[in-house]
Amino acid sequence: MPRVKSFTQSMAWLHSWAGLILGWLLFAIFLTGTLTIFDKEINWWSQPELRDQQVTQQEAARAAWNWLAREHGDAEVWNISLPTERAPVMSVSIGDNRRSGGKVLDPHSEALVPVRESAGGNFLYHFHYTLHMPRTFGIWVVGLAAMAMLTALVTGIVIHKRIFKDFFTFRPVKGRRAWLDGHNACAVLMLPFHLMITYTGLVIFVMIYMPAAVDALYDGNREAMFREARPLAEKGAEPRQGNERRDGGRQGNERGPRMVEQAPAAEMLPLESFIGKAESVFGPGMVASMTISHPGRANAVVSLRPLLGSRIALTKGVEVRFDAVSGKLLQAPLEPRASALTQQVMTGLHFAQFGGYPMRWLYFLCSGVSCAMIATGLVLFAMKQRLRTAEVNRGHTFLRVVDVLNIAVVAGLVLGCIGMLWANRLLPVELAGRAGWEESLFFGIWGVSLLHAGWRQPGAAWREQLGVAALLCLGLPLLGFLTQDAGAMDTTRLSLALVAVLIGLMLAWTAWRVGRPAATNGVPHEPTQHLAGAG
Repeated sequence: MPRVKSFTQSMAWLHSWAGLILGWLLFAIFLTGTLTIFDKEINWWSQPELRDQQVTQQEAARAAWNWLAREHGDAEVWNISLPTERAPVMSVSIGDNRRSGGKVLDPHSEALVPVRESAGGNFLYHFHYTLHMPRTFGIWVVGLAAMAMLTALVTGIVIHKRIFKDFFTFRPVKGRRAWLDGHNACAVLMLPFHLMITYTGLVIFVMIYMPAAVDALYDGNREAMFREARPLAEKGAEPRQGNERRDGGRQGNERGPRMVEQAPAAEMLPLESFIGKAESVFGPGMVASMTISHPGRANAVVSLRPLLGSRIALTKGVEVRFDAVSGKLLQAPLEPRASALTQQVMTGLHFAQFGGYPMRWLYFLCSGVSCAMIATGLVLFAMKQRLRTAEVNRGHTFLRVVDVLNIAVVAGLVLGCIGMLWANRLLPVELAGRAGWEESLFFGIWGVSLLHAGWRQPGAAWREQLGVAALLCLGLPLLGFLTQDAGAMDTTRLSLALVAVLIGLMLAWTAWRVGRPAATNGVPHEPTQHLAGAG
């Protein structure tokens, strides 16, 4: 009669297989998410031509106005990205697509600064939630992996009856037992963070994963739902001349031709005067960018947007608008409804834009531990399968596939990320499509890692790939020093170099540990049942 599995054994089976099948995706998601916490800093390092411009936002706004009026005085829309703590440079652009980036402007000379094209942190950010797939499909794949993560977390809680005792148990000299102790410690220590970051990641795209309510109540019109959830108050708005509309006169954002009469010319108030007005709404130092619609016309409107960090609730999409001629407040944000505020808080918890650098470092450490938990879980699954393979003398092909994918995903992805930073400095600055070359080299290095893992034995492949990644991390500060001017070295770039060295030392220690016979040979002393939850 077949043996009936207990509830705990069933949960152990689910924990192992859910952790393995989607664990490879989860490691890629968590590693790139960890790096994305400092995406702007990675962008800064990747463009050594950038310098801290050492100007106030008011001075930057004045310089931007002078340049835009001189070079693009007839444009319908001006966009100005103001210097901030994490990106102390100013950029300008024209037209509707302000999110596509702009040209860096030196506020002192009012001349454009040539900056190399780079994938940088933007690539890691998009990879984190799409895995470089078509956007909607990638979001669905990442959502499936997040559900598997929640499943692994809940089942892990069920099967670890000695969860707190295991947390205080770590035996680094016990070979494979050390991997299980490390896995348990990482899981227990960061359990609240794991649950929060996984759940909030799903909430961000709840309209994609659960569209039924929007389809039923708004006929699938998400914009209508967002408008109702985040209303705007019009304070003192009056009928405007010419082509001004209720949305603040941003004719440039409409698609298609508009047969309207252009408003007469009029002198605008200085752009820097609107920064203080916006700070009275968002808080001191919280203005990030501004857009001027119909500059130099009677219906000109200045729209200012805040940094994504004034509070836990993410302020994305919020703006305040003024009449550029009279300075009158046209629209100011209201407090959102409870449902929208809940969504904003969940999103803000995931993006970690609040709390400044102390909060960012906390998230970075917690996410790094999460990567270690996933990686040790993948290794433990292979250990468990190797034990079973020795007992029944079958399953060698499946185990070999697991070993190869473990190495390629964990060590290979780390190699790809650090290799992309090296490519940023080694590729010719004038190379056409430079960002695309960096991305191609990222995937090329990752592919070579897969081939190498299939060619070498698991222990040797782990040791060699982790060792190369350690050398690249340790050599990154020297690379930066040799490929940039001395004036480009600042606190941000020095911090990135220091973090690379610390990560390199950890990778070197791991490569040394993996290379020891106790870590690569033999069978663990713990019974199979105790390792059943590892994965």
